[in-house]
Amino acid sequence: MGQELLRRSSRQITRLWSADIMLNEPALVRDLHHDFIQSGARVITLNTYTATIERLTRENELEHLQSLHQSAMDAALQAIALSERNDVAIAGCLPPLVASYRPDVSLSFEASLASYRQLVELQAAASDIFICETMASISEASAACTAALESGRPVWVALTVSDIQPAVLRSGELLSEAVNELESLGAEAVLLNCSQPEAISAAWPHLTGTSKKKGAYGNGFVSIAALHPGGTVEKLETREDLAPAQYADHAMHWVNSGATIIGGCCEIGPAHINALHHRLLQNGYSV
Repeated sequence: MGQELLRRSSRQITRLWSADIMLNEPALVRDLHHDFIQSGARVITLNTYTATIERLTRENELEHLQSLHQSAMDAALQAIALSERNDVAIAGCLPPLVASYRPDVSLSFEASLASYRQLVELQAAASDIFICETMASISEASAACTAALESGRPVWVALTVSDIQPAVLRSGELLSEAVNELESLGAEAVLLNCSQPEAISAAWPHLTGTSKKKGAYGNGFVSIAALHPGGTVEKLETREDLAPAQYADHAMHWVNSGATIIGGCCEIGPAHINALHHRLLQNGYSV
């Protein structure tokens, strides 16, 4: 959602990223959700990734916390209504609270749990499931999962792995240990996200031992090294070798390896989802 919104928006990129567009151009969010649905998406995620208490506080915008989440829910519901489909689910979004890819600046488990509980309460009315996404450490993933499970909704937890050492999270903790922890908590699905597709494929064997649903949605960044806490995503470079057909090749590898939930993260737009949708149909899958 975020990178595609920035491409469509005429606004200057801010440190609140997609939340700034949610606040000022909600119709763009609704229309992008609709485009994803028309391209084949059957789960859309609330546009609240940067609307956390911690990020809004940092930018002196905490007063917009409730209205941002309400607008995000409205945009998703309106998009589904426009599509006239009855098979599209809304996923509540539980993201890294402070910064993506940087578990070294994350809160303690207890503080994270308190914040995630507030986000769950804000999003529960429109959420069919919750996705705890881009989780870079076991502590933050566990806190988000715990809070989400309290809602009674199905919970998917998406972990981001090192692009250099795919067997570990970006915290350096073993992916296998994270999977074991999430399985014990009761997550319905364990996914890999916001890592390079090649890293996801290399990390995949570490998911094979879980009995939970498995899935993946990769990003299209050359590298995430330039993004620092409080920075803007314009510092990140988009890959030129990940066209829709090429991304579908990666995703079909995950499907053939047991993934039942697949999609796209940063830089993966409606055209990629459309290509993936048709590739699945060509291969006999029901989507």
